Amino acid sequence: MTNMLTPTTPSFDFEDIKAAHERIKDRVVKTPTLKSITLSEMAGAEVYLKFENLQFTAAYKERGALNALLLMDESKRQAGVIAASAGNHAQGLAYNARNLKIPATIVMPKTTPMVKVEQTRGHAAEIVLFGGTYDEAYAHALELAGQRGLTYIHAFDDPFVAAGQGTVAIEMLEAIPDLERLIIPIGGGGLFSGMATAAHAINPAIKLTGVQAKLYPSMYGKLTGEDVNPGGDTLAEGIAVRNPSEFTAEIIKKYVDEILLVGEAQLEEAVSLLLQIEKTVVEGAGAAGLAALLGNKEKFTGEKVGLVLCGGNIDIRLLANVLLRDLARTGRLARLRLHLRDQPGALYNVVKQFADHEVNIIEVYHQRVFTNLPAKGLITDIECEAKDREQLEALIKDLNKSGYDVRQVELAN
Repeated sequence: MTNMLTPTTPSFDFEDIKAAHERIKDRVVKTPTLKSITLSEMAGAEVYLKFENLQFTAAYKERGALNALLLMDESKRQAGVIAASAGNHAQGLAYNARNLKIPATIVMPKTTPMVKVEQTRGHAAEIVLFGGTYDEAYAHALELAGQRGLTYIHAFDDPFVAAGQGTVAIEMLEAIPDLERLIIPIGGGGLFSGMATAAHAINPAIKLTGVQAKLYPSMYGKLTGEDVNPGGDTLAEGIAVRNPSEFTAEIIKKYVDEILLVGEAQLEEAVSLLLQIEKTVVEGAGAAGLAALLGNKEKFTGEKVGLVLCGGNIDIRLLANVLLRDLARTGRLARLRLHLRDQPGALYNVVKQFADHEVNIIEVYHQRVFTNLPAKGLITDIECEAKDREQLEALIKDLNKSGYDVRQVELAN
């Protein structure tokens, strides 16, 4: 067995990742790497998807957590482990700790959605809710680790964890040896640093592209020297990291060709496309690679590209909202706002035009009081469903020709 580096060592190599692969391969799902014919046609590239959302806890984080746990000595195992996380690392660590009979404590911000709290608690971990942010939870977890003699397992700032994440690249290149590029999401950088180290060792000519959410371009700023201010509500909360580690940054700087930034609308579209086309559920971070690919087609034309669907833990209500918003952006779902006179037949005449254009009305909402229109005027919002944007625009054009003041309520980008 290869001698692993200590968690304070600033670098590691492919031998550590190969050792991790042998160590964990019978304890994690060897998820498929499959070509997407439809996405390939859309992107103008040959697109292969690595379905890490099919791990038991629906994310690749199991790999790194398991590798770190297996490398602990017996005395540390008996004392237990601790981590701060509101997401996939929490579940991956708790799940594997339970299987190895290692006590686990997870510190989560009080703002963590209850569904994630309960999923993690379901793996027999002790849950400590503390603070309103990850940073506050992290500081408290370190304090508890010192008080209780627990081993802290970091989500990304740890060579043992990064080595486990790197096994994703080994599996992808075993399945598709001639991949020309990998597009990998970056939050703290553990996944990219591990995968890049492995992929470059296997094929030094492979191109490596990182992806971050525009709201959290922390690694991008760190490597380019640009002044960035990460923050805000992003769909890709799994890669919403304000302070990436020096350990991962050095490795990423060595291997990355470029880091692309994707907006919220791009992330929503990618989540929706993966569900519609591949019939697979991914979270925002898991769809980041596809968002970058479709948003920068000219960069990847004709290439053989591998994407990692790194996680599938998305709240069902949020997923429903994302799908509906995507329908709105493509013109298949819309809210039209009209000014009408408050008189008999006014709404009927409008509805008749919807019927003539075969646009389905879902909901009608009248506003008579809180408006700046005259007393005999009213605002009507009509939510409707069309086959495509062209059908919707034809309806709007005819309504305006008939003298109605019509505008579409737009979504924010």
